[in-house]
Amino acid sequence: MDAATLQQKIYAGYAKAALRIGPAYDLYRPTSPSNPVGQNTWLGALNASFNAMDMTYGKPNLYGKPLWYALLDGTLTQVGDYLVNGDKTYFIAAMQQTLPILAVECNRTLNIFRPQQQTAAGVNPYGGTIDSNQTELMSGWPASVLQGTKGDKDGAVLPGDVRLPWWAILLPAYPGVTLLTADIITDDINRRYIISSAELSDLGWRITAMQAQT
Repeated sequence: MDAATLQQKIYAGYAKAALRIGPAYDLYRPTSPSNPVGQNTWLGALNASFNAMDMTYGKPNLYGKPLWYALLDGTLTQVGDYLVNGDKTYFIAAMQQTLPILAVECNRTLNIFRPQQQTAAGVNPYGGTIDSNQTELMSGWPASVLQGTKGDKDGAVLPGDVRLPWWAILLPAYPGVTLLTADIITDDINRRYIISSAELSDLGWRITAMQAQT
């Protein structure tokens, strides 16, 4: 049996299992940097079931663990696709040869902006980051946003100050969009983040960001 035939049989098995134990999810495939989960990106419905990284359904997921194994018909999906059922949203992070399909559970929806870049020496317009001088890179992207491992004091160090939290963000990659340090992220609950580092891999973007105070 060659590798391609084996992979087809694995995905056929996943599909049969999903039909029996998984609910129907809407499948979306982003076609632009904006609104990846919308009417224009909907491909149809397929059954899917997610388990906590062991394929035995023997344990629940834990705090701070956004990764799941997905049982679904892998012939219908590709890396970067979204699956949505009610308040549950996942994106496909990896479909590696003969291995389980890896999905990321999303808990926030993000917009990403590039702050104004000064292009000349000397006198320039106001250089602070405000809505009117940002460039939108991506909008409406479901992502995993979970607490990081540290926080930083605000520069003023006033008695009532608390540490500004850091966040670990997982997000699908979109062709032609490169995220950089100091890019701005906003989410659906009006939090604002500044990207500290952005690593692009075959699993998508892995971002470390500091929450902005304002």
